[in-house]
Amino acid sequence: MLKKIVLIVALLLAVLQFIRPPKNQAEENQPNDIANVYRTPEEVQVVLVQKCYDCHSNNTVYPWYSNIQPVGWFLYDHIREGKGHLNFSEFATYSEKRKLDKLEEISEAVTEGWMPLDSYLWMHPHSRITPADSELINSWLQSLGVSGESESSAQ
Repeated sequence: MLKKIVLIVALLLAVLQFIRPPKNQAEENQPNDIANVYRTPEEVQVVLVQKCYDCHSNNTVYPWYSNIQPVGWFLYDHIREGKGHLNFSEFATYSEKRKLDKLEEISEAVTEGWMPLDSYLWMHPHSRITPADSELINSWLQSLGVSGESESSAQ
């Protein structure tokens, strides 16, 4: 009986390898990217691309294990959800209020350390936002007129 269960699970996993989610990889330049909306210093853009764009843009750099199912589906869902919250590649399409809200949210996320998610950092420890990264991003946001302090840290 145990042998049959193992065989069925192995067969299901083998079949799953042929059912793959779509890749989040844009072919062309992204005209609605945040860097085309606001003057973004190169060092800020590098931090955003290296530490945020995998889940929050139209162009993900996929690790090798994304080709193994069901991990690929988990990543697909994670990226879809991340882009639903904030998509740097579509930033120009946001209303002015939403842009401001998202910029404030970026400041909170890097200041309070809730982005990137711990589940992402397990496999991508190089994506951790350092205090220097946070300071760099918040300085840029302040130059845009966005407060670098969240409500919880201002109290």
